[in-house]
Amino acid sequence: MKALISVSDKTGIVDLAKALHALKVELVSTGGTAKLLAEQGLPVTEVAQLTEFPEMLDGRVKTLHPKVHGGLLARRDVPEHMAALKEHGIQTIDLLIVNLYPFEATVAKPGCTLEDAIENIDIGGPAMVRSAAKNWKDVAVLTDASQYATVIAELTAHGQVTEKTRFALSVAAFNRISNYDAAISDYLSSYNLEAGTRTEYPAQSNGRFVKLQDLRYGENPHQTAAFYRDLHPAPGSLVTSVQLQGKELSYNNIADADAAWECVKSFTESACVIVKHANPCGVAVGVNALESYNKAFQTDPTSAFGGIIALNRNVDAAAAQQISKQFVEVLMAPSYSPEALEIFKAKANVRVLQIDLPEFKAGGTAFEQGRNAQDIKRVGSGLLIQTADNHELQLADLKVVTKVQPTPSQLQDLLFAWKVAKYVKSNAIVFCTNGMTMGVGAGQMSRLDSARIASIKAGHAGLSLQHTVVASDAFFPFRDGLDVVVDAGANCVIQPGGSMRDPEVIAAADERGVAMVFSGVRHFRH
Repeated sequence: MKALISVSDKTGIVDLAKALHALKVELVSTGGTAKLLAEQGLPVTEVAQLTEFPEMLDGRVKTLHPKVHGGLLARRDVPEHMAALKEHGIQTIDLLIVNLYPFEATVAKPGCTLEDAIENIDIGGPAMVRSAAKNWKDVAVLTDASQYATVIAELTAHGQVTEKTRFALSVAAFNRISNYDAAISDYLSSYNLEAGTRTEYPAQSNGRFVKLQDLRYGENPHQTAAFYRDLHPAPGSLVTSVQLQGKELSYNNIADADAAWECVKSFTESACVIVKHANPCGVAVGVNALESYNKAFQTDPTSAFGGIIALNRNVDAAAAQQISKQFVEVLMAPSYSPEALEIFKAKANVRVLQIDLPEFKAGGTAFEQGRNAQDIKRVGSGLLIQTADNHELQLADLKVVTKVQPTPSQLQDLLFAWKVAKYVKSNAIVFCTNGMTMGVGAGQMSRLDSARIASIKAGHAGLSLQHTVVASDAFFPFRDGLDVVVDAGANCVIQPGGSMRDPEVIAAADERGVAMVFSGVRHFRH
C-alpha cells in the first residue's frame, strides 16, 4: 500500500505518517512535507523520485504528472487500466493526504495583495484530490486532519479503509474543492484591477452552506425543508446551539428562535425576549433571568402562549419554575443550572437550547460579536444581498427636537424602545417604560394601525400606556401618527426624522407638550 502526502497545514501529519509506517504503508511526499518526515526518521520517497522529473517553476509544477494521476485514477477492476500502468511503470497510490494552500486565510489578512492571493491558489493539490475522490472505490483521500484517526483505526482493524468511509471521504473532498474554488471566485470577481481594490459585492456570489438537518416540513405541511448553517458560522449564532431536550425543531421554530435570539443578544444587561410569529410580543430587562422574564411576559400573555423565549443570562431554578408555568415551544439561554434542567424535564416536549454567547469585544467585527455581516433575501430567480442592520444607537446620537426635554430615565427607555423596534416587522410601533415593552404593534400597512394595535394589546394585558415612551421604526410622514401615540398615553417619542413634514410633526409635539428625539437612522424590517 502506498500513501502520497502533500500538506500545507502540517497539523497531525507526523503522527499520521508514523502510524502509516507502522502499518507497512510506503510513504511518498512533496518537498517540505518530505523533509519534515525525513527529519523524524521516517523513510519517505520524494515525488520527484517517483515521477523522475524535478519540481519546477518555484514548486508550481510537481505533482501534475502521469505517474501521480495515473496511480490515483487507475481502476483496479479494469484490466486495461492495470495493463497501462504496468506498461508505463506507474505504481498505484492507495491513500492521498492533501490539504491546500491557505487561500482563504491569506485573503482574510489585512493588506493582502492580489499577488499574495494568486500565489496561494493551489493547482496541483485540487487536481490530485479530484483524481483520488473520483476513484473513491480504490483510493481513500484525506483532506482534513480530523479524518486521520478514523482512517488509521480502520487500517489497523481491517487492513484497508472501508467502502463507506472511502465514499464519505470522497464527498468531503469534493465539498472542500467546491468551497475552495468558491472562495477564489468570490475574491477575484470582487477585485477591481484598475483601482487595485475590492468591491463590497463580487460579480458572482457563491453561497457555501452545510446541512444540519432535514426538517419534518417547511413553513406549511405541504412544503419540504432543511436547515443549513454557514460554512464558518459566527460564534453565538443560532446554528451553534446545542439542543438539550425536547422535540425536533421545526422550520417555524427555527425562524422564530432566530428572531428572538438576535434580539436578546443585542442587550448587555439581563434581558428576555418572547417572540410569536417572528415578532417580539414581550421584551424586558431586569436584574436576572426571572425578573426580565416576568416583565416580558406581562406585555402580552395571550401571544406568549406557545411562544419562543430567549434569555441572555443563566436560567436558574426560580426562573425555570416560572417559565414552566406557560406553554413554551422553544427556550434559549447561554446556560442553565442543574436544578433548572431537572424542572424542564417534566416538560419533555419543550425544546431547550443552549447557545454560548461570544465574549464582547469593543470595536469587534460583526462576526466576532456573533452577528451576520450580510443579510440575504430570496426573490424570484435572484437574491437581494445587503449589509446587516447592525447599527447600535448611542445616547450621544440622539437629537432632541422639541421644547420639552426627555428626562434621564426617559432617555434610557428611548434607547430600549429603539432597540426593540429594530426587531419588529415594519411598520413598527413600540411603547415602553422602565425597561419593559408595554405594547407592540407590528407589520401593518399603516403606521396608524400599528399604533392602534399596540394600544389594544396593552389594554388586553391590563397595562396602562400613560407616561410611556414610544419608538417608531420610520419617520411620521404626518402629524396624525404622533397624535395617535400621544392620545394613547406616550409623552416621549423617538423616530428617525427625515420627512419633508418634520417641522409640522415637531410643532405638533410641542403643541401636545411631549418630548421628541430624532435617531437619524431608520429600521425597516420586512
